Order: sequence, then structure tokens, then C-alpha cells
Amino acid sequence: MNKKTKKRILYVFLIGIVIAVSIVYYLFNMPQRDVQSTETDFTLSADQIVEAYLTDATLANNTYLQEDGDSKVMAITGEIFSINTDLNNQKVIRLKSSTSKAGVSCTFTQSTNASVDGLKIGDIITVKGVIRSGAGYDEDLEMYEDVIIEKCDLINNKNK
Repeated sequence: MNKKTKKRILYVFLIGIVIAVSIVYYLFNMPQRDVQSTETDFTLSADQIVEAYLTDATLANNTYLQEDGDSKVMAITGEIFSINTDLNNQKVIRLKSSTSKAGVSCTFTQSTNASVDGLKIGDIITVKGVIRSGAGYDEDLEMYEDVIIEKCDLINNKNK
């Protein structure tokens, strides 16, 4: 191999690295989906969405997910069963009625955490967010799994 060929290979390699770094930079810095400014696709109670997943998960996924796999924007109303904070210091509210087998776990973001202040167990609220996973039954653990909603914010607050 002569010197010119080695230089060309080096240039092609460097251009490839620049392109790869540019793609990685773009993917890490691409804009996040702004769920709160997006119009709501569905308004349901916590019991309705849990029952939809427990009855037919495939049909529920076809209904509540877009073709690309992203969730449609949901407004879920229910009674607060618990209020916690996760390891990322995000508030997590679980909506569940006493008659339901599973509930809806709503994870708020750092910017929407403050909307949870003042809420208490038993309050009836409506939360806007997107589905990360549906409800189901785990046979190994012999327990029901909640519907998980993320990027949440409070729409309204009607104290019980």
C-alpha cells in the first residue's frame, strides 16, 4: 500500500467517526416528547384501563399505542391509593379502587413533581401521561401488575 492510499483510508475513517459522533450527539440531545402540551387521545378511569389490559392485552395495546409503539396521550381518573417517591426523586401516585385487582402507577417528572404537593390518599384526581406498560398477572409472583403511566402531570383535583 502506498502513502496516498493510506491517507485516503485515514480520511474515510475520520469522516466515519465524525458522522458516528454526530449521530450519537443528535440522539442524546433530540427533543423529548412534550406530553403535557399534546392533546389527550383517551379519557378513562383507572378501573377501565386496568380491565382493558386484564381482559385482552393485545387489543388494549392496539387501542392505546400508536403504530410506532409510542403511547397515545391518556387522561386517567381515579382514587389515590398511595403516594411515593422513586429513586430518581420523582413522585409516583398509585390510583386504585378497593374492588380492582390492579391499579395505575403514575410517575411524575422533575418539573411536575410539585403538582402532587397537598394531595392525600383518597383524593380523586385526573392525571395526564403516556403508557409505559399495561396491567397483567405475574404467575411466578402470583400477583397482578399495575398499568404504568409516565411523564405525568395533574389535570384536576377533586377531594373526596
